[in-house]
Amino acid sequence: MASPPNRIALVTGANKGIGFEIARGIARSGALVLLGARDTARGKAAADALVGEGLSVVPIQLDIVDTTSVAGAAATIEADYGRLDILVNNAGIADFSDAGPSTTSLDAIRRTFETNFFGAFIVTQAMLPLLHKSDAGRIVNMSSSLGSLTINGAPDLLGRFLGYNASKAALNMLTVQLTAELKDKNIIANSVCPGFVKTDLNGHRGHMTPAEGASEAVRLALQADGEIAGQFRNADGIVPW
Repeated sequence: MASPPNRIALVTGANKGIGFEIARGIARSGALVLLGARDTARGKAAADALVGEGLSVVPIQLDIVDTTSVAGAAATIEADYGRLDILVNNAGIADFSDAGPSTTSLDAIRRTFETNFFGAFIVTQAMLPLLHKSDAGRIVNMSSSLGSLTINGAPDLLGRFLGYNASKAALNMLTVQLTAELKDKNIIANSVCPGFVKTDLNGHRGHMTPAEGASEAVRLALQADGEIAGQFRNADGIVPW
């Protein structure tokens, strides 16, 4: 009989891009990774690819903006595994009609917030009871340097997208408030900026590979001592809030 996995992880939006590489990196540690994907067929194909590498990966249908889907995923994890050790809120979008405050549309902002903040919040709140059952719960919120208020204050910033930037700043607020609320618990939360990665989200204009973009998220998800908590980081260190 195979030994049980040392950790159970859920990665949202993991059927491609950075999320897929995060799932791969966590699974390589010996963890069982639940590969969350809105599209069941795509999720299964992605999971099968990682299983083909000898990794423990199971697809799970998860539409993060659908409360019924999220509740169903939480119930499945509870029934099958009884706990969750790692949650990576990776699923996110960029609306190509988003722009600066004077020209962006309310619809673009709403669409972006629906996934990037509300979706992450819905998933986190649903999974917290399972994370409380872990000896060392880890939450990693995939943010962006564009969510930094400090960086947005720079006069030469090129990426001024009100919806996207504000949604990632809100996600950072979730990290900060989770850290305060859970300070005496066994769960820690961090925000991660993956860098400018070649993905569908930016039309593959980045200069980093998805594997490079996933590295810091994987490291924080797997940290054993929990010394890094309540921080906003990239592969080079701390990013200013």
